[in-house]
This record gives sequence, structure tokens and C-alpha cells, in this order.
Amino acid sequence: MFAAVDLGSNSFRLHIGKHDGESIKIIKSARDPIRLGAGLDGDGNLTPQAMAIATQSLSRFAAILSAYPLDAVRVVATNTMRIAKNAAEFLPMAERAIGCPIEIISGEEEGRLIYMGVACSLNTPGERRLVLDIGGGSTELILGKGAEIERVESFTIGTVSQSFSFFTGGRIDAASFDAAILSARGRIEDLAPQYRSQCWNKAYGSSGTIRAIADAIARNGIGDGTLSYENTEALKTRLIGFGDTSRIVLAGLKPDRAAVIVGGLAILMGAMQELGIQAMQPIEAGLRMGVLWDLQLRATRRDRRELSVRGFLQRFHADETRAERVAEMASALYARLKPGSDIYGKPLYWSGLLHETGMAVSHSGYHKHGAYLVENADLSGFTNREQRTMSMLVLGQKGNLRKISDALSDVDFAKAVLAMRLAVLFMHSRIDVSLDGLRLRMKSRIELEIHRAWITDHPTLSYWMEKERESWKELGIEFSLRLEG
Repeated sequence: MFAAVDLGSNSFRLHIGKHDGESIKIIKSARDPIRLGAGLDGDGNLTPQAMAIATQSLSRFAAILSAYPLDAVRVVATNTMRIAKNAAEFLPMAERAIGCPIEIISGEEEGRLIYMGVACSLNTPGERRLVLDIGGGSTELILGKGAEIERVESFTIGTVSQSFSFFTGGRIDAASFDAAILSARGRIEDLAPQYRSQCWNKAYGSSGTIRAIADAIARNGIGDGTLSYENTEALKTRLIGFGDTSRIVLAGLKPDRAAVIVGGLAILMGAMQELGIQAMQPIEAGLRMGVLWDLQLRATRRDRRELSVRGFLQRFHADETRAERVAEMASALYARLKPGSDIYGKPLYWSGLLHETGMAVSHSGYHKHGAYLVENADLSGFTNREQRTMSMLVLGQKGNLRKISDALSDVDFAKAVLAMRLAVLFMHSRIDVSLDGLRLRMKSRIELEIHRAWITDHPTLSYWMEKERESWKELGIEFSLRLEG
């Protein structure tokens, strides 16, 4: 049983689901329309009030989660947390409230998870489709065939900003609607040719906003009740007739959505105009379903992060034999160090695979180039935090340790760095590490015991070991080397 929590710009939402062999059945859902995106002040910071409301909501979600025997929980935050200047200040208190790590995912990763949720729910392998998701703070366009994603793009335009920017004070009129639609078209027109109707056979709307619009059309007898462009025009006319968001009364439309449906409809109409969409199918799937499916795949050892790393390794033409050797050696050494948890186990292995990708830029300072590439690359399945962790491991594989000294206060991370550095050192010295001939400890100091023959057979090893001792000494950590045999 898995749980997915989506900290969106308009609402916080939760799904708890269980895989039944073929599909994921949702057994509990919750929604809290807190409008986090509206809680940004003029400087782009979340206000104290917005943070207080958000943590209260997360505490309520924590109580729900605690009532179920969950195998894994994944909490993802989207556009507002991506752009909030004080997100780093808010994140620790938010994590304490819900009792889980929170991942601030990129727009592209959000798009991929949305598509995964849609594709797994449809299970139509050969279908070429476009998926449009309009959230509170961003809009995602994803083009794919079956389970495979071909293109994904995230635009920083959402229902909250569009509603408040163009429908000031809740006033609705034709001029405001036309301006909001034109604005939406302008945001996507550059990339529109790659997503137009000749590239797909069917278009799907996956967000709560699009489903609410479709429901309003169907339940209020607008046109033939389908989500067609013609019917969105008719809904627009109906909304203009209300004159103000506070006076909107439509069957099936929740009161908390009334204030932002105008912005959502403007974005939808702009996208449909620009992309040549005549009709769209709303679908009850998206980000949260994608997160649940991603957790299911990870549990069955089909982690798409592994595929991303392998693809990245090949894209930069790194030596895969050397990469595998360092990754496996680092993992083995890390296990010897007996970390308190396995939080850095996979990142360390993947960092080992990627440790030489920076050589595609320059052999000089390749660890610095590699660290930049790993942190800033579009790696499917990874969060920004995971990529930063891997970037620091790649950066810390050689040279002085002062550049990552703050992160070394985390004992398990320090052990991962030590394992990475020794693996790289042994690989460069062409030593095949046998754990039977090596002892390694890291507590108040580092203690390494190796075969004396390693120094005899590999003359440069003593030089590199001395450099390693000096690097740790600069941080006040003693590095003791003993030779046996």
C-alpha cells in the first residue's frame, strides 16, 4: 500500500492506493484547498500566514497517513515551492508536520509523473496522445505514445496567477477573458508546433481544473456536454454573465474552485486554440497516480531513475566499465562503514556510475564539470534534492573537502564521500578490492587497513593515500592507514 501527497499551488491532495495485480485502487483520498500560490508576497516569499495554514494542513494529512499500514509514502511539491524564495526555510517545518521528506520536483519531472499516471490508467500501448495538465501554478504539456514520453514541457502559468492577474477583485468581463486567453497562448506559442494535433491522435486533460471545467459543461447542459472547444466558449459566456467569481453558481462546481476556474478556463482555451485541440477527454488520473505507480515500480525493481542514470552515462560517452567498477566498489566500502540508514546507498551507487561524465567537458577538473552536469541535468525520476546529493558526491570524489565541508556534518553522508573517494582512488591505482583484505571504520577518526602488497604492487598508492590523509586532516579528521601481511 502506497501514499502520494501532492503539495500543489492551489490544493494539497492525498491518495492512498493499493496495487491489485493490474491496477492501483484508490482506497482513500483527501483534498485541502489552501491556495499556497496565493500566499506569496510581493518579494516572492511565502507569508507566515501561508506557512502556518500549510503546516496545519500537513498535520491533518499526517493523521490520515498514520491510520494505514503503508509500504512507502512520497510527498512532492510543485510550482509554488519551486519559486518561493524562502522555500528552504519552510521545508523543515513542513516535513516535521507531515512526518515525511518533501521533494520539490521540477516542472519536467511533474510532467513525467502526470503522464505516467495517465498512461498506466489507460493501458492503451499504441495510442499517440497529448496530455494537458493545468495546475494552480504551472501547466504541463506532455506528448507520448503508450507508456513512452516523447516530449514534456512545463510552463509557469496556472489557475491562481491567471485568475488574480486578469480577473482583479473577482470581476469577470469579456475583455479580461480575452486578455487572459491571449496571455496563455503567448506563453506556449514558441513550443506549440511540437505539440500540435498532427503529432497525436487523442488529447487528455488530467488536472482537477480540467475535470472541473468538463464537469461544469456536462452537468449544466452546455452544448452536447463534452469538453469541446465550442463548449468552452459557451461556458466562458456563462461565466461572463455572472459578472463576478463570488456570484458563480454552476451545478457540480465546488465553491472553492469558483475563484480560480476563470483563470483555468482561459489557459485551457488558449492551449486549445494554439495547439489545434477541438475536443479533449478529461481523465481521473495525473500527478498523484503517477507517484503511486512510480512507487509501485520502485518496489518491483523497475526504478526509472536507474534508466535515467544509464542513459546519462551513455549520452556523455563515459567509460561504462570504469563507472561500474567505481559504483560497485563504493557501495561495498559504504556497507563496511555501517551507516545508520541506507538513505545514501542508491545515490552513492549512481554517483559512482556518473563520476567521470564531466570528462565530456574537460579532463581538467572533470569532477567539477560532472557535479554541475548531474545537478542541472534533466534526469527523469530524480528530485532536485537527490540530484544535489549526487552532485556533491561527484564533486567530493577527489581534491580538497572544504568545498563540501558543511554537508559532511551528516555522518552517513561523510561515510558515503569517504567510500566514493576510496573507490575512485583504488580504481585509478588499478587495485581490485577484496573486502577480505580490507578493514575500514569511520567514527571520531578514519581507520583503514589494507594488504602491504597493495603498496608494493601499486607504487602510486602510497602517494595518493598521503594526499587523502592530508585532505581529511584539513577538516580536523585523522586518517590512519595500517598495512598488514
